[in-house]
Amino acid sequence: MAKLLLEVLKPNIITNLNQTEINYLSKLWVEKLPRHIAIIMDGNGRWAQKRMLPRSAGHREGANALKRTVEFCAQLGIKVLTVYAFSTENWKRPKTEINLLMNLLVEYLQKEMDALCKNNVKIITSGKIEELPRDAYAEILKAKSVSKNNTGLILNVALNYGSRDEILKAVKEIAALVKDGVYDIEDINYSLMEAHLYTKGLPEPDLLIRTSGEKRLSNFLLWQLAYTELFFTDTLWPDFDKKDLLEALLSYQNRERRFGGLK
Repeated sequence: MAKLLLEVLKPNIITNLNQTEINYLSKLWVEKLPRHIAIIMDGNGRWAQKRMLPRSAGHREGANALKRTVEFCAQLGIKVLTVYAFSTENWKRPKTEINLLMNLLVEYLQKEMDALCKNNVKIITSGKIEELPRDAYAEILKAKSVSKNNTGLILNVALNYGSRDEILKAVKEIAALVKDGVYDIEDINYSLMEAHLYTKGLPEPDLLIRTSGEKRLSNFLLWQLAYTELFFTDTLWPDFDKKDLLEALLSYQNRERRFGGLK
């Protein structure tokens, strides 16, 4: 029997919502929630610029937005949340900004790890994390180890990630296995390809959200997003809140997904 999301949430969650958020919840069905949400967290710099603040202030507020979003997704029962935290192209930014982002990552994990575990969140990563600065790499490994037995929301953090690099990595690994006689050319199929992606074992994203009004994928999950529903919002990432997430969920719920077929 279909259930409204509002009917199954714990009372303490509902009491922390405003009337607009409750109105959105009253239209959402549990069975129509996406299993996997992917987010391109965009707009930290513009948020700071609008307020005549340094970009560092925007990144710090962006970290707070991530905290809110992870907590709310866990409360709503979302299974997987993948966030684009640092791309392979972001190394082109000034060194001071890169250092700030890495320090914020370490700070976020150190401050929020207890809360993440309390919410039963499991942390995994996508990307070449071994190329990150030593402190950041060590903190990520620690977070993954501490949360590995958690069974709630899977938080997949895309760090030093680029989808073209990911696909090339998979192709090279499969080519080497064919060369070694492990596989024949005829064995190469979608399942084998997906087994060599960073996201192996995860369902494909049902919904992609990109903030700040930009409408492009920016080398993010190009293979995985083949049939994903896309939602673009003008909200800058530091301002992204429960209302914005619920609006995206309602838009997703009201779409007809045919995957190339007919209904």
